[in-house]
Amino acid sequence: MFETVKIIFITKGEKKEFQVPAGTTVLEAAHQNNIDLEGACEGSLACSTCHVILDQQFYNKLSPASEDEEDMLDLAFGLTPTSRLGCQIILTKELDGLTLTVPEETRNVSINNN
Repeated sequence: MFETVKIIFITKGEKKEFQVPAGTTVLEAAHQNNIDLEGACEGSLACSTCHVILDQQFYNKLSPASEDEEDMLDLAFGLTPTSRLGCQIILTKELDGLTLTVPEETRNVSINNN
C-alpha cells in the first residue's frame, strides 16, 4: 500500500481537501482532482501558470527555489513572499496537510529556450 499525503487547495475562496500519493507534485495533484491550475508547460519549468501561494508554515519546510524557478516566479502574476511553482513541489509526508492558495489570475509568459 502506498503512502498518501493530504493537500488543501484554496481556490476562489473555497477549501478543497484531497489525499494524494506521496511523490505527487502539487501540479499533478491539482490536475488529478480537477483544480484549475494551468501548468501550460506541463511541469517543464518554462512558464509560471502553476504559481501557488503557500501557507508560511509549509513554505518554510521546502528547500529554497532553484534559480530557474525564481526566474519563472518573477513572471508570475500576484507574486508573494511565499509563492512557488506547483510543478516544483513534491508532496512528502513532511508536507502532509499542505495548504495553498491558487491565485485567481495567471500570466502565461513562456520562455523559449531555443
